[in-house]
Amino acid sequence: MNVSAPTPGSPDASRAESLIEYPSLFPIKVMGHKVDGLVHAISVIAKQFDPAFDASTIELRESKGGNYLGVTITITATSREQLDELYRTLSTHPMVKVVL
Repeated sequence: MNVSAPTPGSPDASRAESLIEYPSLFPIKVMGHKVDGLVHAISVIAKQFDPAFDASTIELRESKGGNYLGVTITITATSREQLDELYRTLSTHPMVKVVL
């Protein structure tokens, strides 16, 4: 039996290359200046990409100097495309400095 590898760019190749099984809970850490509205803005974006997102699961961590805030959200990842677009949206928000 001759089984060939999926061709690059095919849906089977994307599935084979991914280390994430979908759907799955996926934590994302977002950092920005500690300002009013940062957590709310991140929550609104998370909800756009995961309608079932539960804001009560958000974890916060202040920087040592108290100037920055780390916000960890956990969304239900359903595809690589969803995660890529979520990272792009978070990264381009003016209140966000870093997305990990």
